[in-house]
Amino acid sequence: MRGQTAIITGASRGLGLAIAEDLARQGVNLHLLARNQEALESAADRLRSESDVKTYAWSLDVSDAEQVQKTMGEILAATPTVEILVNNAGITRDGLLMRMKDGDFDDVMHINLRPVFLFTRALLRPMLKQKYGRIINMSSIVGVKGQAGQANYAASKAGIIGFTKSCAREVASRGITCNAVAPGFIDSDMTRALSEEQRTGILKEIPMGRMGKAEEVATLVRFLAGPESGYISGQVLSIDGGMGI
Repeated sequence: MRGQTAIITGASRGLGLAIAEDLARQGVNLHLLARNQEALESAADRLRSESDVKTYAWSLDVSDAEQVQKTMGEILAATPTVEILVNNAGITRDGLLMRMKDGDFDDVMHINLRPVFLFTRALLRPMLKQKYGRIINMSSIVGVKGQAGQANYAASKAGIIGFTKSCAREVASRGITCNAVAPGFIDSDMTRALSEEQRTGILKEIPMGRMGKAEEVATLVRFLAGPESGYISGQVLSIDGGMGI
């Protein structure tokens, strides 16, 4: 993978940053994309200091088609080939379905699902031309099994699964794979903010009795981004401690 190039959305923190760190250790050059410019530049500066890979930071609204088109044009002008795309950007706006506001539903669908389409579409032509590509879309175990209070989030993550399978069918003959990763509860800033009662309830649902680590998810993404995964496409790989059993 050394010398290849990856685009990662939602890369300023959490899973996106963990994935970037793992790929950097493999010698993969990085284009990091997120909305928060300060956090993004900080992450990029650290990666540059810790590795010898080229690292670029792009601040934009990943759901805005014009911004995506402009940024992708600049990326492709600066980088001859892009082998890896990780669609990771996402938000939550939790609430019971009967009380959910239109805006909370629309925002989650707009940020979680629309960028997967925008970035994949933008990269398909160059990937088809080079007859190689690895597309990894971050879904969730919630998109597989549902979750009370997260109808909007579950719908967006289930949509990613359908998109992934359709994309895989369209591009499989050209050496491009498209897969989805479905994490369960991962130890993060968000889950650390949960009350002890909430954490206890969650852990009871996980057969392994613990939350996952961002580094564990990054390892799976790295495998799907590499040459060894060339015969895996259109799949949803859960990493959830057995929660989806």
